[in-house]
Amino acid sequence: MIMKALVVILVAIALCLLAISGFHEQSTTLNANSKGSLMVFCAAGIKKPVAAIAKQYEEEFGITVQLQYGGTGTLLSQVRVAKQGDIFIAADDGAVEDARKHKAVRESVKLAIQYPVIAVPAGNVKGIKEFKDLLREDVKVAVSNPEAASIGKRTAKAAGDRWEALKEHVAVMKPTVTELAADLKVGAVDAAVIWNSTVPQFEGLEAVEIPEFNEQRDNVTANVLEASEQSQAALKFARYLVAPEKGGQTFTKMGFNVAKGDSWAEKPELILYSGGVNRPAVEELLREFAEREGIELTTVFNGCGILCASMQAMTNTANPKFPDAYYACDLCFVPPVAEHFPESVMLTETDIGIAVRKDNPKKVKTLADLAQPGLKVGLCNAEQSTLGFMTQGMLKSSALYDSIRSNVVVEVPTADFLINQMRAGALDAAIVYEVNYQLQAEHLEFLTIDHEGAKAVQPFSVRGDSPNAQLASRLLEHLQANRKRFEETGFKWTGDQGAVSSKDIEIPEWLKPKK
Repeated sequence: MIMKALVVILVAIALCLLAISGFHEQSTTLNANSKGSLMVFCAAGIKKPVAAIAKQYEEEFGITVQLQYGGTGTLLSQVRVAKQGDIFIAADDGAVEDARKHKAVRESVKLAIQYPVIAVPAGNVKGIKEFKDLLREDVKVAVSNPEAASIGKRTAKAAGDRWEALKEHVAVMKPTVTELAADLKVGAVDAAVIWNSTVPQFEGLEAVEIPEFNEQRDNVTANVLEASEQSQAALKFARYLVAPEKGGQTFTKMGFNVAKGDSWAEKPELILYSGGVNRPAVEELLREFAEREGIELTTVFNGCGILCASMQAMTNTANPKFPDAYYACDLCFVPPVAEHFPESVMLTETDIGIAVRKDNPKKVKTLADLAQPGLKVGLCNAEQSTLGFMTQGMLKSSALYDSIRSNVVVEVPTADFLINQMRAGALDAAIVYEVNYQLQAEHLEFLTIDHEGAKAVQPFSVRGDSPNAQLASRLLEHLQANRKRFEETGFKWTGDQGAVSSKDIEIPEWLKPKK
């Protein structure tokens, strides 16, 4: 029994060593932490453009890019076992999802979109036109192993219940898409299922597109490895790979359907407009994001009325100060700028209520109590802030606006000013967000308001034509990955929902102007 156990252990160790050392197509002595170098695991089908871009990058910045090629599935196994390297360039989304489940990767930068085709020699002498032609006796077919390469996985999925028949018929099964194309080029087979983007890389081949394969679209992505100790350098190279002025040109020349990359800058500037209510939750998260990405992150916190007015005053997004992303205090302040921010993700919620001094000496219980004589009330300005706009709507719909207005002694752009004045004793009551109150919960009390509008939902939106759209989307992902930080500051979390169309956001009836 002891000998048997020892054999099992030795075999396991041998397999791990093999996975670490057995890189396909190229082997180099690597040091993941070498100063001035990056280790990149790259799907074989992306070899040509990535190699060309890496050479250009090395010449421009003096950074050595060490490339290891293989099937996406094979590479995924290697990065999980080796726990070293900086970037994993994957040819399909499924592999990235698996890598995320195993906490092997962090950020993803989309490079291109591709789908399977039937590749044949130029002229298509066998007359291959549809899937069933791959099963003909006079056609030698090559496909990839689904366990090793993304193209094999997609081929099997597209074939469906015909996969077993195809697998039995194939003349050869290879671990990478480039090997399939090479076999076809030298005449070893009559057809091969490869990526549409691989065909232009091999002279003398042409693509036959069929509906079953057109539907199997996948993203090529550059993914920063969890093991990387140089996130800024890794993300810089990832941005370079797809920037339209840099690597994006190479991908296009080589026949790839290139993703819309961010405009190139060694140190990009991302501009975020954010409602003041979000500040306690996101300020530290923003600093962390900027540090990891190696960027300048300019954040403007203010009332959303002021933020929207500022955007509208710029006339159009050609202004370099127009924000790349907008994190509103409530969804009602998205429609005014929806043309620039096409989608919104509802990240959080917070209640709107009445803050009063500890022990509530004025015995305020409801909105109507804010009209009692001599009470000093603070509100947010309806034109400058979301909270002020929503407060005005609640008061008018409750027929309390005029009676409470006579007690208002101060109007400000954001609720944190009201909280400060409550602490200073200048106010008896103020209408604020619950998250504002929680910063001073030991000194104040918070009273809920019985009104359907006493809740604000905070949407995050990326500008549609932002030159930093991928970067802004990664910021959103960074916020979504930190739910606990929002809940610790008093927000209710809703950020796991999908995006909604900004133009379809409905403003509640009680906030619409009376005709």
